[in-house]
Amino acid sequence: MEFFDVVKKRHSVRAYSDKPVEKDKIQKILEAVNQAPSSGNLQAYEIFVIKDEGKKKALAQATFSQNFVAEAPIVLVFCANPERSKNRYGKRGGGLYNIQDATIAASYSQLAATALGLSSVWVGAFDDSEVLKVLGSPKDLLPVAIVPMGYPGEEPEPRSRKSLKDLVHEI
Repeated sequence: MEFFDVVKKRHSVRAYSDKPVEKDKIQKILEAVNQAPSSGNLQAYEIFVIKDEGKKKALAQATFSQNFVAEAPIVLVFCANPERSKNRYGKRGGGLYNIQDATIAASYSQLAATALGLSSVWVGAFDDSEVLKVLGSPKDLLPVAIVPMGYPGEEPEPRSRKSLKDLVHEI
């Protein structure tokens, strides 16, 4: 799929078919994520690929009962690694750059999923400590985004967007 078609086709999908996502597609998504730009090329994030039904249900509870999280064939959890950035960039690295790295990586995962015929949604509403419990309580990580993905079980209509004149300021 051509890049601008991918951008246009990507929509938030909260219903998935029960068709499993092929391992090679998961690998391609992760390889695309690995190409995402990051501050100082530190890649100050960690990715957890969740397929286990029990863990997906626990993640759904951690997202304040957004049950579609558990219904997706796979769920990617992107966590920022503040120490990795802080060591090189100090306070700003530990407080911002690692979060930027994780969000860019999560965005790449969504675009790659779309290019492969999959759908996803960005979930940002969750209890950090509960998510970390599901992930095995890794130390010093900050959950940033949960991205359920799979083959779409719905085709939502595109939502309206703000006009560029409301967003762009030439100075």
